[in-house]
Amino acid sequence: MFDKEKVLDRTKGLFQGDKVIWVVVAFLTLISLLAVYSASESVANRSYGGNNAFVLMRHALMLLLGLAVMFGASRVNYKRYSRILLLLFWISIPLLIYTLFFGKNLNHAQRVIGIAGVTFQTSDLAKIALIGFLARVLTLRRDELDNYKELAIRVMLPILAIVGLIFPENFSTAAMLFATCIVMMFLGKVKMKYIFAFIGVIIVAGSFFVLISFAFSKDNRSATWVNRIERFFSSSEEEADDTANFQVMQSKIAIAGGGLGGKSPGKSTQRNVLPHPYSDFIYAIILEEYGLLGGILVLAFYLILLHRATRIMLRAPNSFGGLLAMGLAFSLVMQAMVNMGVAVGLFPVTGQPLPFVSMGGTSLLFTGLSIGIIISVTKELDKVDNDERDSEIEVAEADS
Repeated sequence: MFDKEKVLDRTKGLFQGDKVIWVVVAFLTLISLLAVYSASESVANRSYGGNNAFVLMRHALMLLLGLAVMFGASRVNYKRYSRILLLLFWISIPLLIYTLFFGKNLNHAQRVIGIAGVTFQTSDLAKIALIGFLARVLTLRRDELDNYKELAIRVMLPILAIVGLIFPENFSTAAMLFATCIVMMFLGKVKMKYIFAFIGVIIVAGSFFVLISFAFSKDNRSATWVNRIERFFSSSEEEADDTANFQVMQSKIAIAGGGLGGKSPGKSTQRNVLPHPYSDFIYAIILEEYGLLGGILVLAFYLILLHRATRIMLRAPNSFGGLLAMGLAFSLVMQAMVNMGVAVGLFPVTGQPLPFVSMGGTSLLFTGLSIGIIISVTKELDKVDNDERDSEIEVAEADS
């Protein structure tokens, strides 16, 4: 006999942790299916004989895998991620080196590698690993961070290693990851004078690298960055035909056509003109079909995610869980803001997908992993009293 109460109890048991985050993910998943189905018409016509349903099913499968990863990650006690992400941190360094020299070329940049027939961006793994590594170190060594030498060795050098290896082929990801690390250092109570000194060193070193590489060759990633920034600030007719400016111009046409309420789902006209409408510029398609109101709703979901992570941080100050959740959430929300900012012309064009909305492959899995870890933190914090939170670092002390 069907017992409704038992079914409800079992369902509640499955979705443990912050219920608001689960709701945000559910809405983003729905938006993703609707937007990708509409925006992928061009790629369906070009590569699959106009079979939009096939493209949608493939995307839905990757979304389901991402949700499965998120669900699995949420079931793991977040304290275990201290060691798991430490291991991934050390694995990600050789993977990034390998990618830098032997990675597959994607959009004129070596960002991906193939393992067992599956390609993925090693920077996606490195982002999560570095955030977890920093949360661990800033918790374990918080009493030693007044010493600049200790700070440089244990915090700044690892950041330099990961960000420096991502930087040559993926400037935007490296910049966002560095910004996330700075936020985590601030929340981890690192002195501001050390943070500003670190930022200064990174800016000088990065500028020097760009100038040197640009001087030796005008056909490299550094030249691409410089050209995109120059074109972003230029409005000359000569540069209006540039690919990046063309993308932004078509995106603005889509946004203007959407107005306040949008053209309604599936009625986009710019999806057949705008390059990458299903990934890099999917927010423009959302604004065209659902209008300004739909765009604000999507933006609100990411801000809610950041708000929930902030609440976690306030509940667990100076703790591994609080820093880990805040770092991961900040990274995801910053990526979303960059994607949306590019679509509306606030930032130069860069290839950042909209987390859990854009059509993608393994990036959806890593996004699911990040959100799953955040949910894991919220689930466990409900069981831990304030006076007991310091005991969480004992999972890492055995290695130190």
